[in-house]
Amino acid sequence: MNIRIKTTNVVLSPALSEYVNKCLDRVGNIVGEKTNVQYDVELARTTNHHQKGDVFMAEVHIVGGVIDAYASVERSDLNQAINDVRDEIIRELRSGKSKRMSYVRRGGARMKAMIKGIWPWGESGWYKRNK
Repeated sequence: MNIRIKTTNVVLSPALSEYVNKCLDRVGNIVGEKTNVQYDVELARTTNHHQKGDVFMAEVHIVGGVIDAYASVERSDLNQAINDVRDEIIRELRSGKSKRMSYVRRGGARMKAMIKGIWPWGESGWYKRNK
């Protein structure tokens, strides 16, 4: 797993880096063991003058192969933002996988129909019968 962590107005401690790596292990299980996948993580404190409200932001951008997923979350706690962005990116990756599988199944069904002759360009299709 190739993870790049960028911080803005936040100190990157070894404990925080380890926590991000631990959270992204679950994402790595979904993506698989591909070496060319790049994980770009940005952790930021959006403002310095707020005492309440959504102050911390976490972003994850995963690029590699057919995968291009992005998620961003703002929360009042940095660890909660990391957890929520992990859940959001997992949701997006699973959604993308189901869409790709839908296209594969639909294409397979069309090929099967073409072989059976249901489509107009087939040997015994309705187009030749109705001519």
